[in-house]
Amino acid sequence: MGQNLNYQLKMEKILQEIEKKKNTTGKVPSLLLHSCCAPCSSYVLEYLSKYFTITIFYYNPNISEEEEYRKRVVEQKRLIAELPVENPISFIEGQYDIVLFDTAIEGKENLGERSARCYACYQFRLEEACKVAKEKKFDYFTTTLSISPYKNATWLNEIGEQLQKQYEMNYLYADFKKKNGYKRSIELSEQYHLYRQDFCGCKYSKLEEEQRKSK
Repeated sequence: MGQNLNYQLKMEKILQEIEKKKNTTGKVPSLLLHSCCAPCSSYVLEYLSKYFTITIFYYNPNISEEEEYRKRVVEQKRLIAELPVENPISFIEGQYDIVLFDTAIEGKENLGERSARCYACYQFRLEEACKVAKEKKFDYFTTTLSISPYKNATWLNEIGEQLQKQYEMNYLYADFKKKNGYKRSIELSEQYHLYRQDFCGCKYSKLEEEQRKSK
């Protein structure tokens, strides 16, 4: 949980290197992209699909109700089918078991939004993404989470860097909210009529949002 670096610039340097290699070899690298929802993935897919063949990894056991979870899965698949991209996009759905999330954040349930509870949730989901990327021999892994102004990009990138070292797996640094990324995601959500939820996903964030509305 250290200093705030410019992760957008770090990503741009990696993308420049990828472009150079692609021009030389003709090979397009693969990216496993953890996605929290279709709206957050929209700009990320538009942006990165010219550099990678992307597979969306939909792993979100934190989502509090299965009906909400299924609705988000359907929207994610619909966006993949409808979004025009340079390289193909695939989809992998992870295990939906809310007990896994409860175990990951045990003892931190009442800490509130943007607390150590969220850090533990980021770590839990990114580690699973990293494991899948390693197992399936992807060239890189990353997450869409940093596009949200409510998510801590520094934490996300620190976790990604730690996992990169631990699993010897290339992590794509990112802060997708930069360069109007969040604004573009809203535009794309409107263009494709995507369902946009009004809470992060977990039962605690839902309760906190209901309490804010009641006030």
